[in-house]
Amino acid sequence: LIEEIDNLTSHGIGVGRLFVSDRAHVIMPYHRLLDQLDELRRGAAAIGTTGRGVGPCFADKVGRMGVRVGDLVNPEALRLRLSFVLPLKNEILTKVYGAEPLDLEAVLEEYDGYGCRLKPFVRDTAPIVHEALAAGETVLLEGAQGALLDLDAGTYEFVTSSVPSSSAGGAGIGIGIGPTDIEKVVGIYKAYMTRVGNGPMPTELLDETGQILRVAGQEFGATTGRPRRCGWFDAVASRYSAMVNGVTHAVLTRLDVLDKFPALSICVRYRLDGKEIDTLPASVADMQRIEPVWEEMPGWRRPTGDVRHFADLPPEARAYVKRIEELLQVPITIVSVGPERDQAIIVNELF
Repeated sequence: LIEEIDNLTSHGIGVGRLFVSDRAHVIMPYHRLLDQLDELRRGAAAIGTTGRGVGPCFADKVGRMGVRVGDLVNPEALRLRLSFVLPLKNEILTKVYGAEPLDLEAVLEEYDGYGCRLKPFVRDTAPIVHEALAAGETVLLEGAQGALLDLDAGTYEFVTSSVPSSSAGGAGIGIGIGPTDIEKVVGIYKAYMTRVGNGPMPTELLDETGQILRVAGQEFGATTGRPRRCGWFDAVASRYSAMVNGVTHAVLTRLDVLDKFPALSICVRYRLDGKEIDTLPASVADMQRIEPVWEEMPGWRRPTGDVRHFADLPPEARAYVKRIEELLQVPITIVSVGPERDQAIIVNELF
């Protein structure tokens, strides 16, 4: 965060409107170590985390031994907290994983420095949001994870630890507003499926087609650089994600990645143990036995990156979008045909 602040200010961009919640939890150095060591210990059963310490940080949040930003900017509170927590973490690091312990004074010195840098930005952010809502302003909450990585609704155990970042309901809790304050829920869907890390993915393509999707879509993890797993659009999983999040509007991105394919496939149902189903099983063991039921559609084999109006898309591309809309049971309001702002085709006004 400090690097991003410095990068913005070095380019003359003001950060006076940046606020950090005093209730946000801080990833500590032992969180990163434990995350990486646990993945190594799991071996072939590894979750596929980014190794940034997010999971252990949320585990400490639930275990009521987390460090919050309010502690980070208060040296006395930070020392009191770490004097209790760090000896316990060192016991785990040394006796469970055989790693070196962390030094309390070194950690305090490093994180006191972070606290000093961030203190001007720290606020109780909930009142800021409520004041904006009361003034009739638009407040946008952005999730950071796919819905199927949600701790409760996702493909457990291959999920993230953060509820606020992966569900519409969690986003309200994370920002400090209630469910009645949320007027619209926008679900973002790629025109095909991707997944980073391990876990079930029924429509994954392990052939040349999957590789073509990966290269055309530049599907490599933003944090880890790992190649994303790619596959055809999974309407069952996508409709499930719309349902559990109460999605009111859908956005379909990266339609242009499909420009060169002569034919496309959509998974419209699953086949499990010889029976067709149209819902997402809770069990990962069941998910891994699923066979997709495909529906074939013709490709358009024409570039779409220069198209700016939905009516100007090739008929096959419009039919593909409309079929996904039918399967999602949610109206598609935006279709993107590239990464630039003007490549977002507004089908229906969202705001």
